[in-house]
Amino acid sequence: MFSMNSECILSKKSEDIPPFYVMEVLESAKALEAQGRHIIHLEVGEPDFPTAPHICEAACAAIGQGLTKYTHSQGLPALREAIVESYYRKFGVDLNPNQIVVTSGTSPGLLMVFMALLEKRDEVIMSNPHYACYPNFVKYLGGTPVFVYTSETNGFALEPETVRQCLSPNTKAILINSPSNPGGHVMSPESLQGLAAIADERGIPVVSDEIYQGLIYSGEEHSILEYTKNAFVLNGFSKLYAMTGWRLGYIICPTECVRAIQKIHQNFFICANSFVQEAGIAALKGSQEHVVEMVQTYNIRRQYMLKRLLGMGLEVRREPLGAFYVLADARKFSNDSLELSRRILNEAGVAVTPGIDFGNGAEGYLRFSYANSLENIAEGMDRLEAFLVKELDG
Repeated sequence: MFSMNSECILSKKSEDIPPFYVMEVLESAKALEAQGRHIIHLEVGEPDFPTAPHICEAACAAIGQGLTKYTHSQGLPALREAIVESYYRKFGVDLNPNQIVVTSGTSPGLLMVFMALLEKRDEVIMSNPHYACYPNFVKYLGGTPVFVYTSETNGFALEPETVRQCLSPNTKAILINSPSNPGGHVMSPESLQGLAAIADERGIPVVSDEIYQGLIYSGEEHSILEYTKNAFVLNGFSKLYAMTGWRLGYIICPTECVRAIQKIHQNFFICANSFVQEAGIAALKGSQEHVVEMVQTYNIRRQYMLKRLLGMGLEVRREPLGAFYVLADARKFSNDSLELSRRILNEAGVAVTPGIDFGNGAEGYLRFSYANSLENIAEGMDRLEAFLVKELDG
């Protein structure tokens, strides 16, 4: 007999998954705006620039030409060739287009990589702090994230010596992110080379999230592929080309792993949007003038925000040189970053991300995004400074 109880019984893992706090801050900010409040958004990691016209025109032209059908499960050959050319131009890395799997954003790409790599209780080494969702991908697939506590003085980056101490028979991958979220730091060639050596010695792939590639303001950036072939690289168009809503990314796979990823993609996602892939070709092969201007603008904002944050007593011990984030130590004001961020939003009208979103290694910190206009950033800094002055006086 069928039960008359209409309640849906959810899986334990779906109930246990933590919230993505930055999205909850954003939703709370939107609710306040709906009540008539003026909120300065310094929480979300989304470019405030429009997608360049020639990229939009390529998508519209593709729709007009009827290019709206399924593509090859790995993506359009022309897009994969353009990705290969891009990595050779930037890093001198020789790739084969058959190593590329084009995806609907890097998040599905990361999910597929871990689907291919992980059995139950397999371990993935990652830094703490880390991008908020990394451990959730691993846990949801039955794996175990192994956190390495890192130091702000080295940009919260994984160091090879520390990683070696965490290796076990269950280690299946080492996860890195450079330029990084939440810290905005760029890993050194020495660190990348050391992690690549571990990958080659132990047969453990590096999973390298390079989605903020190109957003750097001093020095050089590098790809893990310069140092090892035993790596999965995740990249895409969201950040550098201001295409977050287009949902277009890709995985660069070790040759022997491509077929597994392709089969997973066929089964779970089929292929990325066809006309969006045409836009990706235009992004890579067209003018890069808009990218250069965007990076220059970000750098002006970065310098301004850093100066203001330091001036109001928040500590940043190493200058962030990539992405569009500043992770600042606010522990002199509170050790509860979630509660502090809620108060800053409600009392000052500034939306910022609590450090706890990125692991307990960032508790007491606040992440600020400078993907907003300089005018809005200045207003946000004024409001924040007034709030913090009141906190110290109180």
